[in-house]
This record gives sequence, C-alpha cells and structure tokens, in this order.
Amino acid sequence: MTDKAKRQRIRKILYWGLPVLAILTVVLAWVLFSASHPELMPGPVAVWNRLLRTFTKPIGRINLLGHAWASLKRVLSALVFAWAFGISFGILIGWNRTARAIFGSIFEVIRPIPPIAWIPLIIMWFGIGETAKVLIVFIGTFVPLVINTSTGIRAVDEINIHVGQVFGGSRFQILTQIVIPTALPHIFAGIRTSVSSGWTTVLAAEMLGATAGLGSMVTKGWNGGDMALVLVAVITIAVVGFILSTLLSKLEKVVCPWNN
Repeated sequence: MTDKAKRQRIRKILYWGLPVLAILTVVLAWVLFSASHPELMPGPVAVWNRLLRTFTKPIGRINLLGHAWASLKRVLSALVFAWAFGISFGILIGWNRTARAIFGSIFEVIRPIPPIAWIPLIIMWFGIGETAKVLIVFIGTFVPLVINTSTGIRAVDEINIHVGQVFGGSRFQILTQIVIPTALPHIFAGIRTSVSSGWTTVLAAEMLGATAGLGSMVTKGWNGGDMALVLVAVITIAVVGFILSTLLSKLEKVVCPWNN
C-alpha cells in the first residue's frame, strides 16, 4: 500500500470516527453532569425508562410516535405550500427586475421578523387550532426558501444566459433550461433551511396550546416537573431532524449530482 493510499485510509477512518467520538463525548458529559446534578438533569437510564413509559402510559392517550407524527404532519403540511409559493416567488423576484422592484423592498422589511413574533397575531386571528399552527410554520419556512432561491437565480453567470440567447432560446426557455437548473443547489439549501426552521417553529407553536405534538410534550414535562419527559421530547426532535436532513441530502445528490 502506497503512502498516499495509507493517508486516504486514515482520513476515511477519521471522518467516520470523529462524529462517533463527538457523540460519545456529549453522552459522557451528560452522564457526568447528571450524576453530580441529578436535580437539574436526569441521567440516560432515567430518560430511557421515561421513553419506554411513553408507550405503556401514553401522554394524553398518545404515545411518543403519535406525538412525533403530529408535529411532523404540521411541518409537512406547511412545507407543501411553502415550497410551492416560496420557490416560485424566489424565482420571480430573482429573475424579473420589475417584480424585484415591487416586492423586494416589502419582503426585505418582513424578512427580519422572527416567525414566533407572529404567534400572538396568528392566534388572535385564527385561534389555536391546526390552521394557526400550520400558518406559523409556513411563515417560518417561506422566508429561507425565497432568500436562497432568489440568490441562486441572481448568481447564475451572465455567460450562461448569453449562450442561451445566442442559440435563440426564449426568455422562458433560458429560465427553465439554464437558470433554474444552475440555481438548484441554492434552492436545495433553502429547502434544507426551511425544514430546520419549520421544525423549530412548530415546536414553539405547539408549546402555546396543543394536545398533541413534541412541543406539547415539552410543555407538559416542564409544567409537571418531569425533566426526563422533556429530554425524551428533545432527543426525539433531534433524531427526527437528523432523519429529515439525511433524506434531503440523499435527494440533493440525486437531483444535483454535479454539486457533490
């Protein structure tokens, strides 16, 4: 085996081992802290036992998987609309100067407002039902999609557009066959950010009044002094978020193989 091959093998081992080492370090820190401060942080065994009890003694007659699905369903419902309208609007203001002049300034004013800042108004207008929760998530996922999509559209090299014009392509053909495919990595970056933002926003919405969902589990655990239940919900949030991120990364490799 050559020196170069050995170095590559060592790098592969490191790339595989470092994430595992990081997780083990976090778990070790958790064990040590919970052992010295059990009143502040339940240990892994207590959390595991609490997780099992969420199936034998469901919270609000809904087990852990039911609560996770309730949150995920709200996020997916909002994402369907956010992806459709956010990507379309991002393409519009990124490609059309007139649309950017009309809507760009309005969007720049709204963009810095955190999604949770809209919660009081949304609840006042729509109550605390499912529509309000999905709408709050929509707001949280819409903004990053517009930003990344419009940035990707504007970042397309002018040379690519000129080549399309030289070959007689219409403005619509250049947009759909050159500009959008080139901007796909930016669009996928917006999609990943929107999923993360939506997952965070739905938890905040659920903590304000929901009978099902991981956010409601956090609230019930906090109000009842059940920190193990809070950690069960938090860990489930992390696991589901990791799964969603991994699936999107796999999809991006299929759709944008040239970007990997």
